Amino acid sequence: MKKTLPLFLICILICCGAHAQRTEVYNPHIHTVQVIANNDYMAPAVIRLGEGETVEISFDHLTHDYHRYQYVLTHCNADWTPSDLSETEYLDGFNDNPIEDHDISVNTTLPYTHYRLTFPNDQVRPKLSGNYRLLVYDDAEGKNKPAFSTCFRILEKEVNISAQVSSDTEIDRNKNHQQVSFSIQHKGYPIRNPQNEIRVHVLQDNRTDNEVTNLQPSYVGPDQLRYEHNRALIFPAGNEYRRFEMVSTRYASQGVESIRYHAPYYHVTLQPDLPRLLNYSYDQDQNGRFVIRYDEAVDNNTEADYFFVHFSLLWENPLTEGKFYLQGAFTYDDFNEENLLKYNPETHAYECARLLKQGAYNYQYLYVTPGSTVGSTAQAEGNFYETENEYLILVYHRPFGERYDRLIGMQQVSYK
Repeated sequence: MKKTLPLFLICILICCGAHAQRTEVYNPHIHTVQVIANNDYMAPAVIRLGEGETVEISFDHLTHDYHRYQYVLTHCNADWTPSDLSETEYLDGFNDNPIEDHDISVNTTLPYTHYRLTFPNDQVRPKLSGNYRLLVYDDAEGKNKPAFSTCFRILEKEVNISAQVSSDTEIDRNKNHQQVSFSIQHKGYPIRNPQNEIRVHVLQDNRTDNEVTNLQPSYVGPDQLRYEHNRALIFPAGNEYRRFEMVSTRYASQGVESIRYHAPYYHVTLQPDLPRLLNYSYDQDQNGRFVIRYDEAVDNNTEADYFFVHFSLLWENPLTEGKFYLQGAFTYDDFNEENLLKYNPETHAYECARLLKQGAYNYQYLYVTPGSTVGSTAQAEGNFYETENEYLILVYHRPFGERYDRLIGMQQVSYK
């Protein structure tokens, strides 16, 4: 018998639309949601089907009180809408299971409980490739009030992808943009109607706001698809991410101006940031990622503390339109009130404070025009062709008559 998704979950997935691939936090007490494949925080949240690989989802609830969290796993199409599959078709085992791995924080000013779960596990094992959406809810509050949702992908490698990134684009040459081109080799793997069967997604530095979809091949040949000279694959080059570290309470690390304790919290004030529009300056960033770390910890997951981090972007006069938002993996690409910078006329700066767990963070300031959902680096970060951006290419296939999108290819390529 086909087990249908709860109505609330269908509504969440459909309403999220293209942004459903990002983490969405609904409970304000949930922090630091991470999805890490094969213990490598620098890798995409993708594991290979049947290869013994694992993906770990972890998060903190800001209390020492135990909460019985349950999770529900849903298979999704390439666009993150729910696929037309029953649970028994995409899962071995049972869905809707408790998260049993949890520990309370130790010697932190802000108490929290750290929760972890891994896929595949003894309760449930995905058996198809594609997109998977994980929804977590507190059993005491019920499924209709989820705590958060997040996602990962499972790869069933059937094709090879060759990719390049060039600063010689069809907009400019060695100036402000980068262009991605690639080919898909599928010898021995039948793709009869690529225009209708293949869906390709391209992400820059794992950002979801400027993701490129709905691509058509420029060339279809025997065992090969090419995506070349496509203006949709031209990205503003941006700049290297800004960085800061807060790995101790005893000294100020990179990018930190001061660390002070104002009961009951530590407050970290970052060095004021300036717009970076004139020249490119190389820095070895992590392309927007963050890693939890406390220098004196045995277990970073439960000994790292939470600090209020104060960001400031120096700006002479307030904008007449548009807004600045923080962006980095820790913001989940969400242009919401929490990540919005507000103008302070006394300091002549756009400012924002975020409660973050100790560690090393990448961030940047994106400008969003009214009515837009895409952030721009041009106003505060600049666009420089030398920027070492990372591009993730994902290839999905739905043969005629199939009811779901298989993830058959993945390739990461950087501009170097």
